Amino acid sequence: MASQSVTDTRGRGFASLDASRQREIASRGGQAAHRKGTAHEFTPEEARAAGRKGGMAISANREHMAEIGRRGGRARGNGRRMARRDGTKAAV
Repeated sequence: MASQSVTDTRGRGFASLDASRQREIASRGGQAAHRKGTAHEFTPEEARAAGRKGGMAISANREHMAEIGRRGGRARGNGRRMARRDGTKAAV
């Protein structure tokens, strides 16, 4: 059997629509929920708690965090190398 791509839904359902059409439909749903009064709006405290929870979950994956650090170090090093080549001052 031939392998299928992840996005291949054989033309059925929401996932088969192009991204702009999906956004349009999702936006309408959000607007309707707000009009109906059933939409949830995060308070600043709830948003902080959710962000903290997500941060804790992602930082628990040490391999992922190490990769982020490596990429940041490479990007910073590349910026410094380019600045030296151009004769400009590198950002700290």
